[in-house]
Amino acid sequence: MDALCRAEPRPRRPAAASPLPWARFSAWLDCVCVVTFDLELGQAMELVYPYDFRLTEKEKTSICYLSFPDSYSGGLGDTQFSFRLRQSGGQRTTHYEDDGEYNREAPLTLQRESAHYFGYVYFRQVKDSSMKRGYFQKSLVLVSRLPYVNLFQSLLQLIAPEYFDKLEPCLEAVCNEIDQWLPPVPGQTLNLPVMGVVIQVRIPSRVDKPGSSPVKQFNQENLLPAPLVLPSVHELDLFRCFQPVLIHIQMLWELMLLGEPIVVMAPSPTVSSEMVLALTSCLAPLKYCCDYRPYFTIHDSEFKEYTTRTQAPFLLFSLSRPNIVVGVTNPFFIKTLQHWPHILRVGELRMSGDLPKQVKVKKLNKLKTLDTKPGIYTSYKTFLHKDKTLIKRLLKGIQRKRPSEVQSALLRRHLLELTQSFIIPLEHYIASLMPLQRAITPWKNPPQIRPFRQEDFMKTLEHAGPQLTCVLKGDWLGLYRKGNRCAMEPPHFSGSFSVPFSTSPRFLQAFLQVSQL
Repeated sequence: MDALCRAEPRPRRPAAASPLPWARFSAWLDCVCVVTFDLELGQAMELVYPYDFRLTEKEKTSICYLSFPDSYSGGLGDTQFSFRLRQSGGQRTTHYEDDGEYNREAPLTLQRESAHYFGYVYFRQVKDSSMKRGYFQKSLVLVSRLPYVNLFQSLLQLIAPEYFDKLEPCLEAVCNEIDQWLPPVPGQTLNLPVMGVVIQVRIPSRVDKPGSSPVKQFNQENLLPAPLVLPSVHELDLFRCFQPVLIHIQMLWELMLLGEPIVVMAPSPTVSSEMVLALTSCLAPLKYCCDYRPYFTIHDSEFKEYTTRTQAPFLLFSLSRPNIVVGVTNPFFIKTLQHWPHILRVGELRMSGDLPKQVKVKKLNKLKTLDTKPGIYTSYKTFLHKDKTLIKRLLKGIQRKRPSEVQSALLRRHLLELTQSFIIPLEHYIASLMPLQRAITPWKNPPQIRPFRQEDFMKTLEHAGPQLTCVLKGDWLGLYRKGNRCAMEPPHFSGSFSVPFSTSPRFLQAFLQVSQL
């Protein structure tokens, strides 16, 4: 194991360069890793920068395996994808000290993770006769606690090709440039210079109205060359990701809402990670608080937890399945995870003039290990009807060659309205349980919050339910009742709407989140 992750610590950068070395760098990234393929060892950690950043051996091993495609594809060229890794070794110190303030101001979906790392990968595989194996195989990985997938993948597109050509001196220069960036402050637009390019981004704020376009607050600077303006630090091309499953978007939203375990089987880490991240964004502005792994391999340290039928701590509804969404590429997982209730198998994501063939819903027992047919393998029956109007609008958009960004905005707005329609009745009911302001006085004991009663809440839905804000028909009451059964188990939305359905003491915390919508 030591040989596998053999990056040696090197001397710290001279302290004279900054009173707090790497303070600004660590506001964005924890470290940058270079993973190469060793003929004897397989994936091996070649470099960790800054040199004094400490990853545990378990983390190094996981990063090594997660940074290379785990599929049978022999494609050449460059590939980008993302992963999410559980931190091991307990809480550790960081050079960045403003973590709490950022999380207080940032949207729930963009808060800095405390127990996980995100890995943003740029993998290159090309023929090289000078290598014993005949191929050059190497990954440049940005490791961060921020879910800024769009920003960091765009950054990799700039620096990775240069790094593969100029190697370590280039990487050191880039990291020193990042160490000069201002830290991410919610609500601010920042100019981030790197390698002769200025990336301009706006950091979303908690006070932003959900579903609204980012407020353009560009600095009035005559920047030369013109900045590379990113419309979002985190949003994916939702329409492109969901193209093969558009007619089933209602089902996928319900499965994510209920915290159902889902396996995404994809032909590449790119498709896998994008689909998982798109699924977890379905519930915005709520934060998806179950575990999720955009890309997962058989070498992951949590592999046994997610594939063994007897892992009690991860049970949901008393069944042996973990409360998680995982993206995989190795067909081996079809056999290993066959006890999971929902498997989404997708092909390569392609944009074309026509809507690609939509996957079909099939029974789980029809899924075979070597079967490559896309499909949603599940026995789940949706509570709500499909939105045919949305599908027609998207189809018409394809015919009129409407930009994918506009199509994504339509889809995102639809999902937002669904989530808000589900949440608003709950918000109103919880507000009615809160004590009146005039009852709160420093001279008396704090008034008690009245208990949440499911049947009382259900009665309110008759005259103040989702039908007031959503045209979508179906069994909304059944969806709420199903949500209640979810909440009775370990909560799938930590501090979110499902907690009040149970008798959780985090009742007030749930209300505070919901009331911010």
